Amino acid sequence: MAEFLSVAAGFPTVVFSAALMVVVGFWLLVLFGAAEHDTYDADVNADALHLGGVPVAVSASVFVVLGWFLSFTGSVLLTDAGLPGTPLLSLEVALLGASVLGSWWLTRRVVRPLARLFPDEPAPSRQDFIGLTCTIRTGRVDTGFGQAEVTARDGSTALVQVRRNEGEARAAGKGLGLGLGSTGLLYAYEEAGEFFWVAPFDAALDPRG
Repeated sequence: MAEFLSVAAGFPTVVFSAALMVVVGFWLLVLFGAAEHDTYDADVNADALHLGGVPVAVSASVFVVLGWFLSFTGSVLLTDAGLPGTPLLSLEVALLGASVLGSWWLTRRVVRPLARLFPDEPAPSRQDFIGLTCTIRTGRVDTGFGQAEVTARDGSTALVQVRRNEGEARAAGKGLGLGLGSTGLLYAYEEAGEFFWVAPFDAALDPRG
């Protein structure tokens, strides 16, 4: 154990040991819900180092773990070899460089299969429902009340709050109402009230049909 700690706290392994402590701390925060695994994706471009396809935190963690293992193993081998006539510091600096390059090379190959677990697709948003038709699930829809069922493009369904603006609500008395089972068109989303603006929809008038 004493030898292990000595190597882990010695140069060049200590460079990766410090980074490893940060990595462990970060994933503990993720485990307890205090951070997200993609926290740094907007700040760091992993593609610049050809480490893209997975969240930056994942590729960085793999890089640090592999770098620590390579530098630790190399330090042990250097100590056991005891090469005469060669400055130890020069060998340690060379080992640090080799560990960085070796870790980068291995990380590129490790993250490729991992990338399949992180598809590059935008997160679903309520804005995706705009332009879709819906089925009214309440007896009426006016400026303060209404619900509808909408089917997303991926086939999933959701029950959303819908409203009609005041002018359309008055038009409901002229045969343009939205009642239970009728079809409506979601044309805008109100962030403040968390509801969609809806209008009557006639499939016969749809130019796409």
